[in-house]
Amino acid sequence: MTTSQTTTSTSQATTAQGAPPAERLVLGAMMFGTAVDEATSFAVLDRFVDAGGRWIDTADCYAFWASESGYGGQSEELLGRWFAARPGVRDRILLATKFGAEPRDAANWPASRTGLSPAAIREQITGSLRRLGTDHVDLAWGHMEDRSVPIEETADACAALVSDGVASRIGLSNHPAWRVERARQHAVAQGVEPFSVLQHAYSYLQPRPGTLTGNHRFGWLSDELADLAAVEGLDVWAYTPLLSGAYDNPAKPIPEIFDHPGSTQRLAVLDEVAAEVGASRGQVVLAWLVARGIRPMLGGSKVHQLDGAVDGVALELPPQLLERLNGVDVTPPSA
Repeated sequence: MTTSQTTTSTSQATTAQGAPPAERLVLGAMMFGTAVDEATSFAVLDRFVDAGGRWIDTADCYAFWASESGYGGQSEELLGRWFAARPGVRDRILLATKFGAEPRDAANWPASRTGLSPAAIREQITGSLRRLGTDHVDLAWGHMEDRSVPIEETADACAALVSDGVASRIGLSNHPAWRVERARQHAVAQGVEPFSVLQHAYSYLQPRPGTLTGNHRFGWLSDELADLAAVEGLDVWAYTPLLSGAYDNPAKPIPEIFDHPGSTQRLAVLDEVAAEVGASRGQVVLAWLVARGIRPMLGGSKVHQLDGAVDGVALELPPQLLERLNGVDVTPPSA
């Protein structure tokens, strides 16, 4: 089941329930409008919709680090142009955007950023809707935690987006479990919409304890977060599931934070399973995530990367192969 063997049938493939496999995938639009030019972005977006994909994820800060101005908004603006150029497509997709991480002072990020106060949230979502050319989003995220604001105030402000019809659901990204649950319990007590979706980095390989996997202290999906999601019925989205292509691209080494004996063992089993099912490492990782009830996010910048990812989420791993993948000890030595 290699990409070259299956891309022609991607848009026709369906799951056992009749839904296209692409519905299991989130298309991340982070670099659209900056590192990924408009023509390529439109081609990837068109292919995603044609394949039956629904969820597209962006943020008001994307991609400030790659822009000439040092500020974000380019991704949302590009999506707005795509919606305008494709009448009716907005009704075919589910749109998510995030707020809280846009620089206030581009020279002093992350110390200076918009944050998650009620006023900032309302200001940011208003700007996002304007750039996107829509009157609502299907999911609004708090992008990164803001401890200068009581989490209860953030929860109230996000719940108001739902009650006002600006967002259908709300979620938190890169937050520790205790703050997620404090916010949820507050919302439940107030009788308003609680956070129901989590977005964190996650993949088959696991980082060494105590290592930072990105710009966020709580960016990696911990066992505690996963347990909270399972018990409370929260949806989980995983960003960077393919480690930016490192599973399959020899030019991109596995990041150093994953360099430990547990990863060596996991990669060996991953190679065995990939060979057995005729897929790439990355496709098996995506199938493994889906089997765990996690929705993977693809930040690909090329149509063939999207095709390969759709093939991956369509892959149904037999129980014995899932047991083999899950049976590898993932406890790495302390950093």
